[in-house]
Amino acid sequence: MIQKVSVIGAGTMGRGIAFVCALSGLSVSIQDKYEKGIKDCQTYIEKQFKRKVEKGKLSSQEADEKMENIHYHQVIEQAVSHSDLVIEAVPEIMDLKVEIFKEMDRYAPQHSILATNTSTMSPTEISAQTSRPEKCIALHFFNPVPKMRLIEVICGLETSEETVDLSFQFGELIGKECVKINEFPGFAVSRMNCLIGNEAMNMVMEGVGSVEDIDKAMNLGLNHPMGPLELADLVGLDTRLKNMEYLHQTLGEKYRPCPILTKYVKAGHLGKKTGRGFYHYS
Repeated sequence: MIQKVSVIGAGTMGRGIAFVCALSGLSVSIQDKYEKGIKDCQTYIEKQFKRKVEKGKLSSQEADEKMENIHYHQVIEQAVSHSDLVIEAVPEIMDLKVEIFKEMDRYAPQHSILATNTSTMSPTEISAQTSRPEKCIALHFFNPVPKMRLIEVICGLETSEETVDLSFQFGELIGKECVKINEFPGFAVSRMNCLIGNEAMNMVMEGVGSVEDIDKAMNLGLNHPMGPLELADLVGLDTRLKNMEYLHQTLGEKYRPCPILTKYVKAGHLGKKTGRGFYHYS
């Protein structure tokens, strides 16, 4: 049974995962090597709990008790030493994920499951240099984590059925729906979503329509709750570019990143988190 969870990487996804785990009553350790990352994560989680109290979904005492179960670290060894499940949530860079997994494997207890939150990459490759490939798996959460109910569960070549079962139990415990997807680049959601978003960017570049009108067409015409360009801004254009580059490399020409996406990332316009992407944010 999973009772203690560690999250490696306190960025957008990591802090969201840490919050939903703490909200569900689990003990959570979150690690980021940057002090600013830790502070930003703590501020985010405190705001999330404050909103729950303001909406009457938690008492102040309950929120305080859950926040007391969150521990912040800058060293991986300290963060994972007592965990049942360690979730890696660092940027979509294969070499970085492989190195993080080696550290997770080195310091986490032998019974611990090691999970990657990758949205596109091979869990087999990420976990290949660990001593416990049978306990390695991909758990792909979606942004924003507190609102999005889905977790894609992707097995590596040697992932055991016990690891899969425990992962599904964990998903249920934190109020998520899990689907099991076979290991192919992009899995199910990202493989489709990245292609839709990239085509929307091509349409903007070609002058088919404005950003607002293309998103509105998808919202109303296909009943999407958020247009593909607004969603790309929310995900982060840097993250989307890394996803597209990996899918282009593994799946071929139809995933070639739109030039306007590359241009925006080079300019530092990364979406909502920087105040500007396809939309401007105040």
